[in-house]
Amino acid sequence: MALLCASLGAGAQEKPWNLTDCINYALDHNLTVQQSALQVAQREVAVNTAKNNRLPGVSAGASQNFSFGRGLNSENTYVNTNTTNTSFSLGADMTLFNGMRNYNNVLLSKLNLEAATIDLEKAKDDIRVAVAKAYVQILYNQEILDVALRQIDIDAFQVERLKALRDNGKGTDAEVAAQQATLAQSRLTAVQAENNLKISKLDLAQLLELPTPEGFDVVIPSVDAFAVQLPAGPEVIFEEAVGIKPSVKAEETRLAYAERNISLAKGGYLPTLSLNGGLGTNYYTSSGYTSKKFFEQLGTNFSQYVGLSLNIPIFSRMSNRNQVRTAKISYQSQALQLETAKKNLYKEIQQAWYNALASDSKFQSATSAEVSAAESFALIKAKYENGKATVTEFNEAKNRYLKAASDLAQSRYEYLYQTRLLDYYRGHELTF
Repeated sequence: MALLCASLGAGAQEKPWNLTDCINYALDHNLTVQQSALQVAQREVAVNTAKNNRLPGVSAGASQNFSFGRGLNSENTYVNTNTTNTSFSLGADMTLFNGMRNYNNVLLSKLNLEAATIDLEKAKDDIRVAVAKAYVQILYNQEILDVALRQIDIDAFQVERLKALRDNGKGTDAEVAAQQATLAQSRLTAVQAENNLKISKLDLAQLLELPTPEGFDVVIPSVDAFAVQLPAGPEVIFEEAVGIKPSVKAEETRLAYAERNISLAKGGYLPTLSLNGGLGTNYYTSSGYTSKKFFEQLGTNFSQYVGLSLNIPIFSRMSNRNQVRTAKISYQSQALQLETAKKNLYKEIQQAWYNALASDSKFQSATSAEVSAAESFALIKAKYENGKATVTEFNEAKNRYLKAASDLAQSRYEYLYQTRLLDYYRGHELTF
């Protein structure tokens, strides 16, 4: 185990992971997905069991009895004697008709397997979305850290500049101290940003079931990844998604299961016909009497039988009727579950679409604001360096620029995530 953890940790340091790498690794190692896969395996066994129930059952038996005192002898008279009886049997039985219950049980087990398989896909869907969300959080925190580091560079440069001016008699200690305080605050901001980045990497590493986030890093998407257009409205996306999303398909399968379960319950009204047959023989001894040899008796006493058994239900204390009624109610309940799943899917798509629409507007506005703030800061910086602007004006312009850069980073990755999420609802691969 220690060797495995070490190899995984070393693998995380080899190269940055892109989103596809993260998703594929999570699908292979996430415990929730593995648990769902085991549910599928259990349903496969249940299908095999249901199919085999249609086969005949065969059993063999042997018994040895000892009797003391008065008993029945080989001449069919009662005497006081000790007897022994050894018997062997081989029997088989097969259900010929039981109201189609075996047939319906096979179909039900197959539907159960289908539902479990779809639930596995839903678990994978959930992991994909969670990994993508955690991945985007890393990208955002990484950019916020880059902004904080740029702020440190700017403030550190100004501290050195003010020190030089003070040494030449053109600045004051107060100005230097004020700028050093600003630099200290910038460093604190960077430390907080770095901690946030580490936490976001830890969150993703835990989703991937990595033993440690140390050395783990992600690929930053290219600029082209953000050049995407919003898809059609939520109604169009829903029409595409409702036929492919596991959350709906699973409920549709369970509705088919509930419908088949009604047929299974109605089978209780029908008769059951069984075929049975077998072979048997025995060996008998009685004290005081001469008995034939063992194998001679086995041959003499050998018998065979075959028979049919018919069971016709006449009155079952309303049990069959109530089972059918219960099955019909379960069907109605599952129909409501299906409608709920469709409505929830539409709400998710609607929410994602409006989030994407808002993030698009925010992204465009943040882009314009960042450009304006950068131009304003460049002008104030030039004035400040020429002595035509105060340190307060410089810091205000710098802070506006850095805030605009942070807002742009947030809106950029929010827009990227929301638009990719909408594409994913439409059946596209979740990637940047």
